[in-house]
Amino acid sequence: MDYQPAANASSGSLIRLWPWFALLLILLFVGFIRFRLLDMPLERDEGEYAYAGQLILQGIPPYELAYNMKLPGTYYACALGMALFGQTIAGIHATLIVVNSLTIIFVFFLARKLFSVVAALVSAASYALMSISPLNLGMATHATQFVVLFAVPATLLMWKGCEAGGRKFLFFGGLLYGLAFLMKQQGVVFCAFGGVYLVWDGVRKRNFAGLAKAIFTYGAGVFLPYICLCLLMAWDGVFSRFWFWTFTYAHSYVGLVSWSQGFRWLFVHVSAGLTWSAGFWLLGIMGLLFGLREKTLCHRTHFVALLWMFSFLGTAAGLYFRGHYFILLLPAFSLLVGLGVDMLQKASFFRMPANLCRIIALSLFAASFVWNVYAMRFFFFSMSGDEVNRVIYNDFPFIEAVLVSDYIREHARPNARIAVIGSEPEIFFYTHRHSATGYIYIYALTEPQPNARSMQLDMIHEIESARPEYLIWVGFKNSWIFLPPPDAPLPQWADQYIAKFYVKTGVVDTKPDGTILYFWDKDAVNYQPAGEHITVFKRRDEADIPTKKN
Repeated sequence: MDYQPAANASSGSLIRLWPWFALLLILLFVGFIRFRLLDMPLERDEGEYAYAGQLILQGIPPYELAYNMKLPGTYYACALGMALFGQTIAGIHATLIVVNSLTIIFVFFLARKLFSVVAALVSAASYALMSISPLNLGMATHATQFVVLFAVPATLLMWKGCEAGGRKFLFFGGLLYGLAFLMKQQGVVFCAFGGVYLVWDGVRKRNFAGLAKAIFTYGAGVFLPYICLCLLMAWDGVFSRFWFWTFTYAHSYVGLVSWSQGFRWLFVHVSAGLTWSAGFWLLGIMGLLFGLREKTLCHRTHFVALLWMFSFLGTAAGLYFRGHYFILLLPAFSLLVGLGVDMLQKASFFRMPANLCRIIALSLFAASFVWNVYAMRFFFFSMSGDEVNRVIYNDFPFIEAVLVSDYIREHARPNARIAVIGSEPEIFFYTHRHSATGYIYIYALTEPQPNARSMQLDMIHEIESARPEYLIWVGFKNSWIFLPPPDAPLPQWADQYIAKFYVKTGVVDTKPDGTILYFWDKDAVNYQPAGEHITVFKRRDEADIPTKKN
């Protein structure tokens, strides 16, 4: 009898801890899948972040040796991750495991604050599963993963700030939204969401006196990270290039896709996703409809619906509707799924016993979850990293880039400069060599945008000045996207420059069936590739370079 109270206390403690055990299982499940694919070849966005982060660790600021339109927050985040986990493919993907795990935890906290523990676990599990979906390119370290890492806790702070009236919550919520924007420009939609909700909440409460102070406090938090970034870019001497790429060129890039093409891409993505996630969509719609009719949850449902609307605007940036853009939508969508399960449990909606409603709700979610896992079982549990990469990215040369990089790393001098005429920045990261030009993507130079020709001439000048020891020509259509116009200076210059200064030392040839053939040194000299390929050239000795006869 003396031990009974202690036993009851212990049992009660375990019961109170069950949500944390369930959350741990969710994290372990997703972590296991990501860990299994730790060495999957990087895709080109990952290569960009990894290379830029590698340069930062060497003391070289963004936009000095690598040009791109994205804001550099993800570069710094990847640099921090590589400082902890190493400058390897595994190091980049280990960083993603940490980022994704933290976001799952933040989704749990946000849903628990808004709804209930059950809704929190359902939301966390839904987000976890969809965030690793191949449909959303969730296995790659995309900037959108870093955007939501900051946007979700910012949303939690915004809710607390508006409900409790604490201006410190509004400031730090705005600060985190500002950091989300630095990860990638699409993070601005969350900054806008916070501002719109803040005004809406102030008008709803008729608290006009405090609204101006709240907006100022929130705005100060939002703008502070970007102001600090601009000062840092000026201090590093790269502000003019930073401004050109992240504002001037980015503005041109956004206007390249027509409305009709954009909606076609949206339809393709949504129709493909419905096959896997119809159950989640059903629960999310139920959560929205039932939440709006429940008086005690109506305002919270409006909050999540508004978040979903602004998140969708982020996926529509430039009307590209790329798979990884939809990661921005997942936190709000997961909250609606959690709310749907929570509402289905309430017997007041149905003339059924409460326990039966609870069983039906949880069974519907479990069936949706299991079906998603089953549909993606080969990606999650069977395929190797190379196989997953090939199935998802098909005719993109990400596996071929690893083979080329291995050869360059073994043969090039440690301080050698290399040039890649293509859009495969992962090669610079793999080889630990600097690019001979800051133009690490070729398609920026071939797009129908006003700066294309001047960019080509600038790239030519940078390569000629650097005299790279190795030059890699990427003959994959998906590495160019846009074919250069007939009067473009780059292709003609490349043919003449390579013929005069370089000799072929490697060919990686990919057949239409996916078979990869590779040849090095003497074996590569006379080989003519039959499929899409990457060709490696080594600079001739100065004595072997032909000169014009007088």
